[in-house]
Amino acid sequence: MSGVKCTDRKYIKIAVCALAVCACLLTGCGGAPYAMPYSSMSNISSFNTVSGLDTGTADTFAADLCVVKDDISVDSVDMDAAEAAVLFDLADSRVLYSKNAHESLYPASLTKVMTALVALKYGSLDQKLIATESVNITEPGAQLLGLKPGDTMTLDQALHILLLYSANDVAMMIAEGVGGSVENFVAMMNQEARGLGATNTNFVNPNGLPNDDHKTTAYDMYLIFNEAIKYDSFSEIIQMNSYQTVYYDRDGEEKQFDKSTTNRFLKGDFPSPAGVTVIGGKTGTTNAAGHCLILLSKDVSGSPYISIILRAESSDQLYESMTDLLEVIDN
Repeated sequence: MSGVKCTDRKYIKIAVCALAVCACLLTGCGGAPYAMPYSSMSNISSFNTVSGLDTGTADTFAADLCVVKDDISVDSVDMDAAEAAVLFDLADSRVLYSKNAHESLYPASLTKVMTALVALKYGSLDQKLIATESVNITEPGAQLLGLKPGDTMTLDQALHILLLYSANDVAMMIAEGVGGSVENFVAMMNQEARGLGATNTNFVNPNGLPNDDHKTTAYDMYLIFNEAIKYDSFSEIIQMNSYQTVYYDRDGEEKQFDKSTTNRFLKGDFPSPAGVTVIGGKTGTTNAAGHCLILLSKDVSGSPYISIILRAESSDQLYESMTDLLEVIDN
């Protein structure tokens, strides 16, 4: 009988040790929990990591994005008159041109792409916006609609005026209407930027008027614009040559708006290169930022491209340089 008891103890010890080893493998020795959830069915789990099963991989963050590491030059592109520029083939996630893509620069009214993106994501197109004292902007040369406290319009109207006419006072009204306050809306803008991977961006206002801490990069603007064009309303607005609407003052009296786009490609001032169609985009100009432009274009097969130029020396140089950049698409 004593031999039987001894054998039972041996098997018990072996079983206990085996269970301990399994527990150590699955949860990590030393009491630290395994980082991934345990599941024998999950493609990415501690079970399959320990067992060595290669049943799946996680998609990388930039799987569908263009990624810029270094400058990429093209002989036909003269970008001496601009500080930064990029051209991306969205269909193949290719970088066709890059100059100073990650340099921190002022975005001017390209900021309004993010303003529109946040408004579309968290607001409602039919919601009523009411102007407050925040629309009283005194910045010299600032593009303004001329809003007065008490003026009202829908978010849909405001977005059209924001993106086509680049009205800085309208940006403030959108920020308060969607975010509750300008400060909270700006926090939403920065949170959205970080979520998109635009980690070299910091916004301090919704319109892009000069501020030393208001910065972005050409690459970050690509990430933001690439997200914004997923919204049908945004894509429709940036294609428009002009916009007419009626909004109201505090007494209910009508106020007319009838303006053309600030995009000189859409206005016909500059023809797009052969084989390339400029769909639309956003302009931006301040003394600090220079002349800036972001565009969505398509080639003859309908494949989309995003091109960006920051801090060109003049408007004509901006559009001439952008034409050079767009010519790369058909080569």
